[in-house]
Amino acid sequence: MDTDKQAGKLYVISTPIGNLDDITYRAVKLLGAVDALACEDTRHTRKILSRYEIPLPRVFFSYHEHNEASAGQKILNLLNEGKTVALCSDAGTPGISDPGYRIISNAGDSGYHIEIIPGASAVTSALPASGLPTSSFTFKGFPPRKKGPRKKFLEMEKEAPHTLIFFESPHRVGILLADALEILGNRLAAVCMDLTKIHEKVCKGYLEDLVKTFAKKETKGEITVIIAGNNPKFRNR
Repeated sequence: MDTDKQAGKLYVISTPIGNLDDITYRAVKLLGAVDALACEDTRHTRKILSRYEIPLPRVFFSYHEHNEASAGQKILNLLNEGKTVALCSDAGTPGISDPGYRIISNAGDSGYHIEIIPGASAVTSALPASGLPTSSFTFKGFPPRKKGPRKKFLEMEKEAPHTLIFFESPHRVGILLADALEILGNRLAAVCMDLTKIHEKVCKGYLEDLVKTFAKKETKGEITVIIAGNNPKFRNR
């Protein structure tokens, strides 16, 4: 991202979604070279630093949804001083269903150079694992928690022909599947759990069957739900 402002640089660094081996050489190198590191949970990021023997930067602080305003201003102040700042979330890329969008946007609008360090993604890991079409898809992030807004959220994609991707809490995955069955019909889908971790598992089937499975199943960990688009090939009426 090219800008006119010379002072400071913000590195948006992707981190592993589970397996700590899934970090790039570039990310490790930069984490050990920046002046400051802002991360969603300092305890979580310390594990990565420890794993790769990366020394703590002099300035190390949290940036999450509850302190975005104050922590974001701290990042802007550091950039204005000409410092290099790394931004990490707990897993994946900052700003993708994780804190980061606001400071990335504000830093760019303020003229600071922003460099994206790509890496592991639950979206692009779950999609091929689902066995559903990968040529065209929509990532919807986390559905609303309340039933009414969640149903409207699903209705928006009812006629879409492309594969749908959602993140969901393990406590609500059964509810999401039931609502999807009601709104979208009995389509092929997959529930991907703890991708890249030791207990990684992918459950595939029609929504009707998955609803029954997850109504009884106690689910834990990180969940990505993939649902086929509106195509007769992937429906079972």
